[in-house]
Amino acid sequence: MKNLETVIAAIQYIETHLSNEKIDLDVVAAAVHYSKYHLHRIFTDAVGLTIHDYAQRRQLTEAAKLLVFSDKLIIDVAILAGYDSQQAFSNVFKAMYKQSPHQFRKNEVFYPLQLEYNFKDQRETLENARKNSAREIRFAGEADIPLWMDLVRLAIDGFPCLEEEQHLTVLKRYIANKGVLLITEGGISIGGMMINYKTGSIDFLAVHPLYRKQGISRDFLHAALTELLKNKEISITTFREGDKADTGYRKALKELGFAEEELLTEFGYPTQRMVLPRENKND
Repeated sequence: MKNLETVIAAIQYIETHLSNEKIDLDVVAAAVHYSKYHLHRIFTDAVGLTIHDYAQRRQLTEAAKLLVFSDKLIIDVAILAGYDSQQAFSNVFKAMYKQSPHQFRKNEVFYPLQLEYNFKDQRETLENARKNSAREIRFAGEADIPLWMDLVRLAIDGFPCLEEEQHLTVLKRYIANKGVLLITEGGISIGGMMINYKTGSIDFLAVHPLYRKQGISRDFLHAALTELLKNKEISITTFREGDKADTGYRKALKELGFAEEELLTEFGYPTQRMVLPRENKND
């Protein structure tokens, strides 16, 4: 828990210095009075992102919000996001959002690249969960929607173009069809999966950042293979190879045995379909 407290302090510092500042490891380590080498290790181990990557993604998300909901000039948005020039900002923004800041503003639809990792509100629950370690996998009901959305906001980095209202509409439909699985521990949601029984696809798979190294995805996959989709080919879509916005989702799926299939474009975003070969289903 001491490491988590340090990570929380680092996140809080980053969140209060998103505007008009360059945020790097040296600055954050000095602010939280911690060795930069150890801070880099525990931060990356806890959240799966370096401090630089987390800060950059958060600044770009706040910049995207300004592009849609304010009249600020793009150069002013760039400066607020910590960039020295509009061109530098535009290059990074396009690499992450797959469209220029001008086009993003023109489309008038905001969606986050990265939301705050708000662990401080879960600190006590996380501590109790780890002490009791009572983990449960079950079908979700409508009463679980707040738990589900807490998880979605923490795992938003895996789902480009996700808009909450649209997601809620889809979620309720899947819940009604017994297509939503939830893994909880100590009162928090640590994993969630939406299944399409007709197509055999996993349409949503999220894991709490602090639990991504604990085999949650494999537990879900086991449930899908042995109980829910045992007679179907299982597929899922993810980032394409080399997408700078991917924080590790493609690699994790390949480690689970998923193989590359056709390239797709979903909601205007380039993705790729991945399929679990049938010979792996009894592994």
